[in-house]
Amino acid sequence: MSSRILLREVQSSVRFSQCAKRLQTPWKFQRSSLQWLGCRAQTKCELLREMQRKGRPIGVRFTWTAPPTSRPVTTSYVHGTSSFSLLTCTVGQSLQNATERWPDREAMVFLQQGVRKTFAQFQQDVDQAAAGLLALGLKKGDRLGMWGPNIYEWILFQFATAKAGIILVSVNPAYQLQEVEFALQKVRCSAIVCPTQFKTQMYCDMLRQICPEMETATPGGLKSAKLPDLRLVIVTDSRQPGMLHVDDVMQAGDSRHRQELEDLQKTLSFDDPINIQFTSGTTGKPKGATLSHHNIVNNAYFIGMRVGYHWRPQVRVCVPVPMYHCFGSVGGGMTMAAHGSTLVFPSTGYDGRANLEAIEKERCSWVYGTPTMYIDMLGQPDLKKFDLSSVEGGIMAGSPCPAEVMRKVISIMNIKEMIIGYGTTENSPVTFLGFPLDNMELKTETVGCVMNHIEAKVVNPSTGELMPLGASGELLIRGYCVMLEYWEDVTKTLESITKDRWYKTGDIASLDKFGYCRIEGRIKDMIIRGGENIYPAEIEQFLHTHPKVQEAQVVAVRDKRMGEEVCACIKLKEGQDCTAEELKAFCKGQIAHFKIPHYVMFVQGFPLTVSGKVQKNKLREDMEKSLGI
Repeated sequence: MSSRILLREVQSSVRFSQCAKRLQTPWKFQRSSLQWLGCRAQTKCELLREMQRKGRPIGVRFTWTAPPTSRPVTTSYVHGTSSFSLLTCTVGQSLQNATERWPDREAMVFLQQGVRKTFAQFQQDVDQAAAGLLALGLKKGDRLGMWGPNIYEWILFQFATAKAGIILVSVNPAYQLQEVEFALQKVRCSAIVCPTQFKTQMYCDMLRQICPEMETATPGGLKSAKLPDLRLVIVTDSRQPGMLHVDDVMQAGDSRHRQELEDLQKTLSFDDPINIQFTSGTTGKPKGATLSHHNIVNNAYFIGMRVGYHWRPQVRVCVPVPMYHCFGSVGGGMTMAAHGSTLVFPSTGYDGRANLEAIEKERCSWVYGTPTMYIDMLGQPDLKKFDLSSVEGGIMAGSPCPAEVMRKVISIMNIKEMIIGYGTTENSPVTFLGFPLDNMELKTETVGCVMNHIEAKVVNPSTGELMPLGASGELLIRGYCVMLEYWEDVTKTLESITKDRWYKTGDIASLDKFGYCRIEGRIKDMIIRGGENIYPAEIEQFLHTHPKVQEAQVVAVRDKRMGEEVCACIKLKEGQDCTAEELKAFCKGQIAHFKIPHYVMFVQGFPLTVSGKVQKNKLREDMEKSLGI
């Protein structure tokens, strides 16, 4: 391959229509790409020799390395144009392709369970489980709930259900009795897979309370009054009355069912629904975002393309984020199938120290996490003793990412290619993602640029009119990534997706002249103090710059005079002392007076969802109770 062809391939695939010619030609930003590759080449021929010496693959397409450098954006609208087409394969075909290409490569490691699987071994398990589900009477379009923490059976049934055309329902492992009953009723699950228990979660006991008929039922023949569609309860780690063991599923299929599975592949369409993910439900009952093969296969593919999984040798990703969440199942499970990356699961439940141990032991090159997870890793007292030299990059996503936390991860953990991702469950999930080459300001203060084949615009939330470039408004998303619907909920679907297929995120954002996006907060989280609109994320970012603060969360609390007041909830670094007056003085003259917290509360921790997000509604309730409001 000539050097001219190679250099042309170093161009970005994410081009903006107004500046395609500009993005195809300049050498000056390509030089930064070469520096990122670790090259000191001064000429194109030297580049080729340097890449060969370092073992970098020559002839692959470096499609992510060139962020926009001219002025492509003139309005608050961006379109992630791409020289790469959308994929048309199903989830099952995606895994099959990976298996054929890398049969002996390690696909996943579950350290706590002691499970290691190559792609060939995993594919064999998936086919066996899929045939077993068909043998047990499940059919295309049925729903199977997966309820539990990060265990091998989670990812096994993620791909087995997809292969059999069964819709996987991701059930929050923290759900209690009423919540799981609602979820299973809502989507009419025919089967559910769970462990006996995890920590204080007694999964089988809760199911018995909902379905007392289980005690006398034949395994696989449940008939429940409350859950009339539920027939199969599959337990991963014990034998229980009226329930099947996962081994029963693995042994149920024979040659007839394997042939049935093979024939079934011809009937599957990439537009079929294949995953239902429940939203958090903080403002009401959880809604079931329904995603297709096309949604999640392509989102995973372009995540990997943006960060370079397709050309990096031996990508090993540390995955502490939960599989029930899109970050884990798509950013983890589906990118594994799309790009042949190896997933390393440090622990069944989140454990900051286990993450560091896994990175060191398994030589992970990438790491995922929410801001809270990274804060926890940074807070480990013996962080410096861990060898994190194998880590090239990471993705922080799932909730607002304070700039100071990003800076610390980059500097203290030495993760140079750290980037922020943004998205929603309803968008499969990632719609904006940074570039590994971005400078520090862009890495820490934006969520990067729009993903391939996705449109985004910022509008006035009241009128729907396009906002001027740089102005704040509600972020809307359109493209292949938008969910099919909220499961059997036409009203909620129409509230969220406009007639021309724009999904309303509910997030306040702005776009700059290069198409980089800044997320300023949730519309519903906005504090209205005496008529002033205040976004908590802005105050949180500033409070994270205080040297004694480990984590800051800002919520609104009721106030008779102002309507709402600003309350800052502060978790201090270990061994530090601080007063409310000290923090208020720190804010004075640095942020507007009306943004300075009226209340400062010191806490030991925050109420979290299983995916690591702070439950701000619960935090607000706790603060109002503590303040006697």
